[in-house]
Amino acid sequence: MTCPMIYLKLFLNFLMIGSLSFGGGYGMISLVRETVLSNGWLTESEFLNFIAVSESTPGPLAVNMATFIGSTQGGLLGALFATLGVVLPSFFIILIIVSLLKNLMEYAGVKAFLAGVRPCIVALILATAINMGLGTLLGFVDAHTSLTPDFKAIAVFLILLAIHFLYKKHKKAAPSPILMILFSACLGVLFWQPALL
Repeated sequence: MTCPMIYLKLFLNFLMIGSLSFGGGYGMISLVRETVLSNGWLTESEFLNFIAVSESTPGPLAVNMATFIGSTQGGLLGALFATLGVVLPSFFIILIIVSLLKNLMEYAGVKAFLAGVRPCIVALILATAINMGLGTLLGFVDAHTSLTPDFKAIAVFLILLAIHFLYKKHKKAAPSPILMILFSACLGVLFWQPALL
């Protein structure tokens, strides 16, 4: 049976994430990761799987992640409370901006604020990507663990990287993310579940 306190904990944690995150779903990944790992809600590999599922399903990344993580901890109610927590700050901020402030981007203070926040968002996304890449490809957890490369994951990464650059070279545009996700799913089935074919 689920403890009722988990609903409050999910709501408050995702409310904090929704309130303190800038840069959309990708900017939230580092905060979500830190929150779920410190609370023991998911392991690192489970978290990476949740990102893959959240990216592959319709809807915003942050909402999908909150819903999936909430459902693992508290079922349907857990999903509801986590999703409400992550969505409410944005809802109220947009409501205030629309109702009170016209031409928000013309204010010098807003421009200065966004100019300061942008590099931070890039750094958060980059740090999370490097962390996830080292963990997924090389098995790196912290400085005290030895590297255990996952050669299948490295092969999939290199194949997708090659496809991306070859496609971009010939078509002068990046390949469709949807097609890349579908292709990577096929590679996953091919490499990790040969019995299915």
